[in-house]
Amino acid sequence: MNKNFENELSGVVPIVPTPFNEKEEIDEDALRGLIDFAVISGVKAVCLPAYASEFYKLTDDEKLQVVRIAVEQAAGQLKIVAQCNHPSLKVAISLAQANVHAGANVISLAVPRIFSLPENALKEYLTGFLDSVPDTPVLIQDFNPGGSSISVEFIKDLMNEHANFKYLKLEEPLCAPKFENIIKATNGKVGLFEGWGGLYMLELIPVGIAGVMPGLAVADILQNVFNLRTSGEHEKAFDLFEKVMPQIFFALQNMELFHYAEKELLTARGILKNSISRKAAYIPDPSSVNYIKELNQRIISIL
Repeated sequence: MNKNFENELSGVVPIVPTPFNEKEEIDEDALRGLIDFAVISGVKAVCLPAYASEFYKLTDDEKLQVVRIAVEQAAGQLKIVAQCNHPSLKVAISLAQANVHAGANVISLAVPRIFSLPENALKEYLTGFLDSVPDTPVLIQDFNPGGSSISVEFIKDLMNEHANFKYLKLEEPLCAPKFENIIKATNGKVGLFEGWGGLYMLELIPVGIAGVMPGLAVADILQNVFNLRTSGEHEKAFDLFEKVMPQIFFALQNMELFHYAEKELLTARGILKNSISRKAAYIPDPSSVNYIKELNQRIISIL
């Protein structure tokens, strides 16, 4: 692989959910259908298995399984970003190297946040991971609801020491100033992605982010929003985004609620056959069920 590591990821890079059958087994045919949907949605890459894929409910073998299926089904039509989250560096490296062997284009890793760790411990963890896949570009995600994300200086040092650290996904509100500082400190060499369902994309596109990583169910719509905003058609971008924002905002109140709402929308769009998540799963009350149906129907009306 080219050691210059060109930044090839941009625009909307959706997270592919993990579809399950009634026995809560991975539904391989449904997963292939999700990849096919991504191909026709106009996106250039997808990511799995991430938080929005219920990665934390999958065995390590299943994590590798969904990546293998995605690579095979995409058949070069999409870049596959393989998430290798694990609090154990040893296990994360094993997942990463297996996913590289399976044909993943980019390897992704979430900063371990189960318990609070100082930055020198995180630096050791991420350095070991980056060193384990030196010929593959890596996307680092920092989702830390209990505190701040990794510092600008930390990011700059990591970039200077590892040529394959090419992308960073941060998920926090009011992060435009930090994104600006990261772009300045790294001279734009690390492609920045906004997570959190794409909720802050209109704020951050003018700042210079490379893209957003929302759920798959609205990927085609948000790709249009991204294109409109980056091409200067701001009013059209806002008008379209405002039609999907209520659904995104409501779903993000709880990660397990997001799984339900995401799969319900994919089912309503005829892409999935059910909205099953592995237990423990969110059990919505009747009012939430009805409201999600209403929100999803409003999205379908603009397709």
